[in-house]
Amino acid sequence: MFILRSDLACQISLDAVQTIIVDENGRREIDIKRYARFEKIPGGSVEDSYLLKGAMLNKDVVHSKMKRRIENPRIVLLDCSLEYKKGESQTSLEFSGEPDFTRMLQLEEESIRTMCQDIIAVKPDVVVTEKGISDVAAHYLAAAGISAVRRTKKSDNNRISRATGATIVNDTADLKEEDVGTGCGLFEIRKIGDEYYTFFDQCRNPKACTIILRGANKDVLN
Repeated sequence: MFILRSDLACQISLDAVQTIIVDENGRREIDIKRYARFEKIPGGSVEDSYLLKGAMLNKDVVHSKMKRRIENPRIVLLDCSLEYKKGESQTSLEFSGEPDFTRMLQLEEESIRTMCQDIIAVKPDVVVTEKGISDVAAHYLAAAGISAVRRTKKSDNNRISRATGATIVNDTADLKEEDVGTGCGLFEIRKIGDEYYTFFDQCRNPKACTIILRGANKDVLN
């Protein structure tokens, strides 16, 4: 069993509870299961464990030219795919020649470009989606100076939402300025050991947190 030194464990636990408390209509909500997550990162010592007042994912950005460090980022959260969706009439489409195939590629690019333009219109620095991001979409976003992370868990997106103030949107066409999260002080990709981690750090009024556990190796952490 992984045991933190008692003083450090108590302080981290207290800070976590105080971070995620929400007072609404005279009621106090403390949902540790949904909004406080444990992340185990091999390396370092037990004393290096700490509370991140924000969110962390075991993810990297989807394109090599995307920024890996952004201060005070504008954040968009999505629960939709940035990939081409075939209509019902196209699922069994047969190509009679190269022009048909070329037209299909054009339709795909136009569809993805429209979704990316919807995103670009609200001027985000970072996009996080629970679904996929195609290579074409990654190219458009990178060209617009937007960093993107894909295939996050719904629970992770919910914590990012609580930490940054961003609203999770199901369709890029529905994006509005008020959906953009501006409560994060630092978006950063950090390489720890052989893994890449996405940090939403220095959040100004986070209502979610991540308890980061460090230890010499996986056996210690488990």
